[in-house]
Amino acid sequence: MPKLYDSGCAQRKPSWLKIRLHKSPAFAEVDRIVTEHNLHTICSSGRCPNKAECWARRTATFMIMGDICTRNCRFCATKTGHPLPLNEQEPLNVAKSVALMNLRYVVVTSVTRDDLPDHGAAHWAKTVEAIRQGSVNATIELLISDLGAVPSRLDTVIASKPDIIGHNIETVRRLTPALRSKATYECSLATLSYLASKGVVVKSGIMVGLGETFQEVVETMRDLREAGVRILTIGQYLQPTAEHYPVAEYITPQQFDDYKAKALELGFDYCASAPLVRSSYLADEAAKVVFNH
Repeated sequence: MPKLYDSGCAQRKPSWLKIRLHKSPAFAEVDRIVTEHNLHTICSSGRCPNKAECWARRTATFMIMGDICTRNCRFCATKTGHPLPLNEQEPLNVAKSVALMNLRYVVVTSVTRDDLPDHGAAHWAKTVEAIRQGSVNATIELLISDLGAVPSRLDTVIASKPDIIGHNIETVRRLTPALRSKATYECSLATLSYLASKGVVVKSGIMVGLGETFQEVVETMRDLREAGVRILTIGQYLQPTAEHYPVAEYITPQQFDDYKAKALELGFDYCASAPLVRSSYLADEAAKVVFNH
């Protein structure tokens, strides 16, 4: 029987975590296309608080390789178990969706597929290539698993030439064993460092409010910068269910501002730091800053 936590979900959320709805003609059009054509985006299935704002900006996030993860991280609501075989038509289907939605910026993420010989690297590459063929002007960002930090797997993804490759380190070193299943802090750093060494624009993200200290977050920032990460996102952890790891505290907007200031001081090209920030939040803005840096 899964362990139940009683401290996170019971906390009253502060006012700054209230979602503000953004309505615009662009959002309405994307929403209509997604509904009419039954398109799958993690924006909807993941109930992202920033969906309306991002869709209004013609950005969206797709999740590939199914919805069953081979890992069981304590912060994540994704189902875990034995995934189904890959859908060989998925890269083309995603590319058609991107073209249909007329996206300017597309983020592709996935469940972790440790069951596959290459952890899904070739499928990542096929997806990028298919999107490029169908939407030549779209900027493509990937949010990949660590792929075991195996160079040959990472090279396969790099060769498909996405514009940005992200991999989230998720939390500080001390809390990693309690939160992440199989993934390690060191493996994530090795993955990020290898990507950066190959000239890739690299991105990472962390959640706060899990019991980390300010100094531990700063130390994680330093580790990420040393690994070559250029874009950083910092957001509030929210406990998905009573079975997941509890929220230790709700970080104030002022502290998020302090984190952003420190990140820029440490040399990151761009940092999105706020309570409702998620990995792909304002991803297009980050890309503009980085590519014009």
